Amino acid sequence: DAGSSVEEMEFNWDEYLEDTGATAAPHGSFKHVDTSLQNGFAPGMKLEVAVKSDQNTYWVATIITTCGQLLLLRYDGYGEDRKADFWCDILTADLHPIGWCQQNKKVLKVPEGIKDKIPDQEEFLQRVLKGACSAPANLLEGLHRGKNPLDLIAPGSRLELQNIRDSLEAWIVSVVENVGGRLRLRYEGLEDLDKFDQWLFYLDPFLHQVGWAAQHGYSLQPPLAIRSLRSEADWQEILKKVKEEEEESSVPTDLFKDKPVIGVHSFSEGMKLEAVDPMAPFVISPATVLKVYDDRYFMIEIDDLRPERVPSQRYVCHLNSAGIFPVQWSLKNGLHLSSPPGYPGQDFDWADYLKQCGAEAAPQSCFPALTADHGFKENMKLEAVNPVDPEEVCIATVTKLKDSYLWLQLEGSKKPVPECIVSVESMNIFPVGWCETNGYQLRPPRKAIVNKQKKIAVVQPEKQVLSSRTVHDGLKIQELNSSDSVVINGKYCCPKIYFNHRCFSGPYLNKGRIAELPQSVGPGNCVLVLKEVLTLLINAAYKPSRVLRELQLDEEAAWHGHGETLKAKYKGKSYRATVEVVRTADRVADFCRKTCIKLECCPNLFGPQMVLDKCSENCSVLTKTKYTHYYGKRKNKRIGRPPGGHSNMEVAMKKPNKRRKRRKHFFVHKKKRSSTSVDNTPAGSPQGSGAEEEDDQDESELSHSLAQDRDKRKRKLRTFSFSDDENKPPSPKDIKMEVAEKLQLDSNPLEWSVADVVRFLKSTDCAPLARIFLDQEIDGQALLLLTLPTVQECMDLKLGPAIKLCHHIERVKLAFYQQFAN
Repeated sequence: DAGSSVEEMEFNWDEYLEDTGATAAPHGSFKHVDTSLQNGFAPGMKLEVAVKSDQNTYWVATIITTCGQLLLLRYDGYGEDRKADFWCDILTADLHPIGWCQQNKKVLKVPEGIKDKIPDQEEFLQRVLKGACSAPANLLEGLHRGKNPLDLIAPGSRLELQNIRDSLEAWIVSVVENVGGRLRLRYEGLEDLDKFDQWLFYLDPFLHQVGWAAQHGYSLQPPLAIRSLRSEADWQEILKKVKEEEEESSVPTDLFKDKPVIGVHSFSEGMKLEAVDPMAPFVISPATVLKVYDDRYFMIEIDDLRPERVPSQRYVCHLNSAGIFPVQWSLKNGLHLSSPPGYPGQDFDWADYLKQCGAEAAPQSCFPALTADHGFKENMKLEAVNPVDPEEVCIATVTKLKDSYLWLQLEGSKKPVPECIVSVESMNIFPVGWCETNGYQLRPPRKAIVNKQKKIAVVQPEKQVLSSRTVHDGLKIQELNSSDSVVINGKYCCPKIYFNHRCFSGPYLNKGRIAELPQSVGPGNCVLVLKEVLTLLINAAYKPSRVLRELQLDEEAAWHGHGETLKAKYKGKSYRATVEVVRTADRVADFCRKTCIKLECCPNLFGPQMVLDKCSENCSVLTKTKYTHYYGKRKNKRIGRPPGGHSNMEVAMKKPNKRRKRRKHFFVHKKKRSSTSVDNTPAGSPQGSGAEEEDDQDESELSHSLAQDRDKRKRKLRTFSFSDDENKPPSPKDIKMEVAEKLQLDSNPLEWSVADVVRFLKSTDCAPLARIFLDQEIDGQALLLLTLPTVQECMDLKLGPAIKLCHHIERVKLAFYQQFAN
């Protein structure tokens, strides 16, 4: 059914971690991801900035901290005095690299506030600029201004990729896709042929800027795998064309400044070692240094003793290549070493093998020291690339750790994959939530999908009449698929439930959406059919969360049926609640009627009776403005959440809908948000994805803090209040009012004490976290420097609460910039 297909596509990390009892690997353990999120500016860099009091003059300033496209600067000469620090927006401020004034004949002049501290301007500038690091010119001027460096690797950009399988030669590749720094690369000259595409992280040591090969004395040659697809003349023509277009497709040099530096190795030809083939990293095998190219690169071949050797597994390595170990490493670590194919004995022995081959083992000194200081632990979860199909990113579980290597079990891959051996520094592993952040499809776990498929109910399409045989077959299939142990017989078999869309739909349900529902659901197991019916109704509401609350089971009410968890989505959030559903067929009609009355719609809107022409309730005379006549007067016209019976409602963040947006909403800590993208909604408001058809006029209910919610839940009253206004779609005027509401601060957060920070937090939906801030003595200055990884690791928070907290910190930063920075 339609509902289930949507469910299958969904995967929620928070729920999954809760269900499996596992923890996520810490964000700080993925150094390559941290690097990719930097904005190119770093504290300590210097630049030339226009002096506010005299716009025609400039002075040298140092970057104190960065926040997205905002820089906190201090003019040189103020020393440790923070009072004159000021924020600048890279996109609008008059900022330039060191030396710009001299080149453009502009005046460098000491600002008024520090004139008396700098008697000799020339001598002072010589002193402070000696060995200073200037802010990158390309990030301050032209098209790249204010952009994250990573965004500069756009589709169509060209790079050089070394042919690690057969030689050191390189060939030009063009970027087809950039997913958070993970690049899909296509060899130049293959146009639309994607069979040979490579997926690499942009910091991969074998990926370089165009011009690298010529600069380091390597030739440009297509890999052997594709060389035969074109003639030599064609390849040379392609190369000529690339050189002509070099400027248009080049990538800034600064982008590769954080690439790992390749060290000098001491391997020599013929040496034996243990290795993991990066293309099939499932076993550790004996290997040989086949060729040494120079002091940086050498080639390794996985040993194969068979006479009719299949194409050999050989690849280029460097000193820091992952998966190369000294002889006996696996034995010392209690790991299995796979014998070379064609090895005569059953048990592999290194001493015999070295004697038999007449070879020497590579000494321990050839290998870099392995570290165990990485933050990963057994059973931690992360996201990892499937080595068999690099396009897939799967959920991975750490099953074993040895030194700086992880054994990962991948879940949800299209074809089963054995445990993978991966270095902790691999650029093919990512933190929990990375795919969602970058708008990439994470392969969901297979088990979750199976469970979703089990719980099905037969949905009949509009005006479709089934033969009795088809119904019988459907019931048999459902009986086999049902996760309940109940036998499908007359007592537990629910009849067809009809949606009578001509009946009065009440204040909560959208008549147009009701009309689009299938004609009927069922027959089948009572619980499954009714659960499907309620899910369809919730999704047909103006405000699904409100309907879910109306249906929710009261804690103190007597249970007569079966508790089922239902979900609703509204304004970018997911809601879950337990709803009572009857189990036996004799109670279905009464259940449907009572549910209709709860939703203040016609009692015949859905149920086992099909309304043909005229409803027995004569509900056609009712309109939205007259429905009070049908149900009696309101007891009190208070807008907001009904006070009682909602203690089991859970709220969870939903994935943002748009690809670009996803990246902005997550990893708040990594300075990716621009001043315009910082959220300005009041504390506790939902962060909508902007894709809902209906928003609601009344935001009060969702913008109450959780602390107020708890107080309300304690008052277990069954008096419900409704308002017609509360359930109609909003007018544009109301939406504008909501967006315009910003955080207004009474005092400068840089001067807040610990008590002030605690007071602020208690006014938000993060009030329970205030105690941590008190214990950790976090004042205003520390608050403004907090980032998502710091919050998660130092405060030991789950992802959801950590993101919520960082949302409030971002709001304070924005308010500070708008109110006090000048």
